[in-house]
Amino acid sequence: MSVTTLTEAPHGALGTLGLHNTGPVHYQLSPSQLTQQTLQRKEGTLNDKAALVIQTGKFTGRSPKDKFTVKDDITADTVNWNEFNIPMEEKYFLQLKEKMLAYFTGKELWVRDCFACAETKYQLKLRVINEQPAHNLFCYNMFIRPKETELVNFSPDWHIIQAPGFKADPATDGTRGENFAIMSFKHKTILIGGTGYTGEIKKSIFSMLNYVLPQKAGVLSMHCSANMGKGGDTAIFFGLSGTGKTTLSADPERMLIGDDEHGWTENSVFNFEGGCYAKTIDLSEEKEPEIFRAIRPGALLENVSFFEQTNIIDFSSKKITENTRVSYPLDFISNALQPSIGATPKNIFFLTADAYGILPPVSKLDAGQAMYQFISGYTAKVAGTEAGVTEPKATFSACFGAPFLPLHPGKYAQMLGEKMSEHNVNVWMVNTGWSGGPYGVGERINLQFTRAMITAALQGQLENVEYSPHRIFGVMMPRTCPGVPSEILSPRYTWKSEAEYDEKAKELANMFVQNFKKYESGVSREVLFAGPKIS
Repeated sequence: MSVTTLTEAPHGALGTLGLHNTGPVHYQLSPSQLTQQTLQRKEGTLNDKAALVIQTGKFTGRSPKDKFTVKDDITADTVNWNEFNIPMEEKYFLQLKEKMLAYFTGKELWVRDCFACAETKYQLKLRVINEQPAHNLFCYNMFIRPKETELVNFSPDWHIIQAPGFKADPATDGTRGENFAIMSFKHKTILIGGTGYTGEIKKSIFSMLNYVLPQKAGVLSMHCSANMGKGGDTAIFFGLSGTGKTTLSADPERMLIGDDEHGWTENSVFNFEGGCYAKTIDLSEEKEPEIFRAIRPGALLENVSFFEQTNIIDFSSKKITENTRVSYPLDFISNALQPSIGATPKNIFFLTADAYGILPPVSKLDAGQAMYQFISGYTAKVAGTEAGVTEPKATFSACFGAPFLPLHPGKYAQMLGEKMSEHNVNVWMVNTGWSGGPYGVGERINLQFTRAMITAALQGQLENVEYSPHRIFGVMMPRTCPGVPSEILSPRYTWKSEAEYDEKAKELANMFVQNFKKYESGVSREVLFAGPKIS
């Protein structure tokens, strides 16, 4: 979008926030302008494709224990207070907001007006105030970009105030450390300070929508990717980071709705965002061509490393972090759907990277199993990703997004169950992890085979094949699948020792059972009995 002439609009509006004595305010700048300013300020560099590369400093990922929600009359009895939804008194929020605004005195600021939610009926107007141009570029990429006519008399529903250089004082500000992300539903404002990791901006808005949409609009908010076939059939992909949501939804044969955050209404699935935020570790043009080709002018790369004495990115490098990222507008993907709204889904895929090598590469779930697996939200980290971890490590995240769910997981699970039943949706569990043994013994399931299984499910080619139940998890495993060797479809027979497989499968099943105990009182008997059978 070209630079708008509405330069006076934000100045007056910023005054209502208490911002009066700032330096220059840059409003609605273009990606090229923001990139140039970042280079001039020596806050970034260009790679060989002329995409902007920055480092986010001390924080290269989110800090969940430093994310707070103001506890007040609105949230006290509605938010599910837990280790992810940490309460903060309103007085600390107001104090930090005042300190942040004072911190902006005399400073250059970057302001952007944008939207969340592609479905106009549910669209929210956002005004983002950034301390650095690169973060404003991130907001350009990730949120929905208004037309110039929509900026006239733009009145934001929410403000996001972000300043990496501002540090809180834990002794007086009610925070755990110098960094924080605080959300107030009463003041409709998000404060982010002390961290340059851009994902905090994106996920704060997601958390806000996860509170607002299910309660006020009856929209199921989902941590998932989504795409649509040429015949109008929508598929959604749930999964934690590293399970393949972005990779598998970027299908050249289907139109991309979005790669991470969506809402499900009575008759549609819509993207919350206007861009993609993809992991780039081990990225290659062969495996992920759409993402690889999106790295061009306007894209923003974070915490990647170059080959020595070049500006060519070494995508295999974990020198700074394994969580290397790139953000880019949705239209950088050649087959992106515009506007990013699809029909109600016909297929749902739960993606898990099972580093234990136990779960089948693809299986079909009944309604009870689908709800059980959704509430469980399972994946497994590989050995070596954390200090002292020598065995695979199970991770359970309710609804595949526990850190972003202000309401009780049972609320989202109930809504999903109702929608699955109403629309007669097929639900599949896809293991994008290991087979033939755990990580270090077995092999990662071939991405080509995973794509073939998903394609077969989408095209109805798994409707009339024979199935057999998994002995412990009960899910139904197809005996044949086009384009996939039949011998890998039942994981038990890929291990050298079937007895060892059975023993390890029971160990994993017990982890599921222990994790699910915290949800037992809030689910139906159908869901409760859909879990694994250890005996």
